[in-house]
Amino acid sequence: MSKTVISLLIENESGAISRIVGLFAQRGYNIESLTVSVTHDPSLSRMTLVTTGPSKVIEQIMKQLNKLIDVLKVLDLSAGDCIEQEMSLVKIACVGHKRDEVCRLVDIFNGKIIDATPKIYTVRIFGDGTKLDAFVKQLAYTSEILEVVRSGVIGISRGEKSLRP
Repeated sequence: MSKTVISLLIENESGAISRIVGLFAQRGYNIESLTVSVTHDPSLSRMTLVTTGPSKVIEQIMKQLNKLIDVLKVLDLSAGDCIEQEMSLVKIACVGHKRDEVCRLVDIFNGKIIDATPKIYTVRIFGDGTKLDAFVKQLAYTSEILEVVRSGVIGISRGEKSLRP
């Protein structure tokens, strides 16, 4: 079982996302992460999804995605050299000396405190999934985590390779 990051260029039409998600649901495949947004061309959207499975299942998923009318291009980012990032917002209860500990940890992980009240910090952090996991794990040792929100993976291939219609 391997984690696969799939990038799709799709038509920015109502129901397109639903059909893609429906393909996964009908076949019992799990989507671990899903991000979608319009591209520089308002008629197109870029979707990045993460799934896991044996290579034969991933190959089948790729073939089935390519058959969908709304899908213009499919790229397995895991198969090549790519950049993956996520964003996380973490709300932390901290008072007294714990505030200094949280600030040090935020600095170590290159995060930013984007909201502060006398009892709560909200932190924004960017990076790959392992970095975000490590940040939350370290925070749990020093403070009470109230909420964690993650954006999901976004990815792009390095160099000349690109996802264009």
